[in-house]
Amino acid sequence: MTTKSPLFSPVTIGTLTLPNRIVMAPMTRQLSPNGVPGPDSATYYARRARGGAGLVITEGTTLASSAGPEGAPHFHGAGLEGWAAVVQAVHAEGGRIFPQLWHVGAFREPGTEVSLPTSAAGPSGLDGLGESIAEPMTTADIDRTVEEYGRAAADARRLGFDGVELHGAHGFLIDQFLWPHTNRRTDGYGGTSAGRVRFAAEVVAAVRAAAGPDFPISLRLSQWKMTDFTARLAETPQELEDLLLPLTDAGVDAFHLSTRRFWLPEFEGSERTLASWTKKLTGVPVIAVGSVGLAPSDFETAFAGQPMEFAPVDRAEELVENGDIDLLAVGRMLISDPEWPAKIRDGRTSELQAFDPSALMALV
Repeated sequence: MTTKSPLFSPVTIGTLTLPNRIVMAPMTRQLSPNGVPGPDSATYYARRARGGAGLVITEGTTLASSAGPEGAPHFHGAGLEGWAAVVQAVHAEGGRIFPQLWHVGAFREPGTEVSLPTSAAGPSGLDGLGESIAEPMTTADIDRTVEEYGRAAADARRLGFDGVELHGAHGFLIDQFLWPHTNRRTDGYGGTSAGRVRFAAEVVAAVRAAAGPDFPISLRLSQWKMTDFTARLAETPQELEDLLLPLTDAGVDAFHLSTRRFWLPEFEGSERTLASWTKKLTGVPVIAVGSVGLAPSDFETAFAGQPMEFAPVDRAEELVENGDIDLLAVGRMLISDPEWPAKIRDGRTSELQAFDPSALMALV
């Protein structure tokens, strides 16, 4: 019996209508040898489309000037050929798919050494701990990187993707410009919120110009960083609005708000979540993500070898029904259970498979 959940009603992002509101969240898998997604990647993403996800967003796929972890897929050179096969496989299942364009900038895991291309040095050459690891990007570096995003978006359209997502969260390049901790610039790309958001807005505008007016653009944002779960870009709704409106004006069709727990209030004195505030301030569709379907326990538990229990999706349904959010991105649950959306839709919750970290070892 099919549920009447609001999660399974159509929704539109830009000019694209999706059959339901379940999104496969981007999850780095590092299983693309030499940066090329293989047949296993095509099968992996196609299974999630067949399992009922209304939209698939790929794992972060790196631009040519970006460093990245070994095994992460590339969105340049031979990597594009691999992505063409992924798109074909997802479309064969009736699915829709966006690549997530990822530039890590001046990012490194704490305690590790890193070698970065000059153009990947970040706004001030600082990593997430505030330590200098490279020279700051010059304005010429910035211009080249903005152009690179545009070329990647044009490639995405040429390959048949249905839209594109820009990774502007978690302490990577776009986020490094937005976050005062990593952006210490004193020119037009730093200082005020208008300066800090300038790079992101130029990237969005370049993507829009390269891919055209009818190619949806999603931008993923977060307060927290890989190196600091307590970090914040905005302390108040007004500060959040100051960052969001230039991005909306530049051409963002949807914001994807990454939080540790999607249902928690964002600012003191209001029950609104980060996604809900974003929709209220911008009026564009929002995707909420953060521990969907998992037990309300520590964020890190799923990666510590402990099997997870289920948490109901009632809160997400309530937020959709009330117009606070538009879409719900599901991550870890879709790694272990490709049919998670269909099982939720059809009321087959007894068949749901719990997330098991061992599933991270292969693309299945």
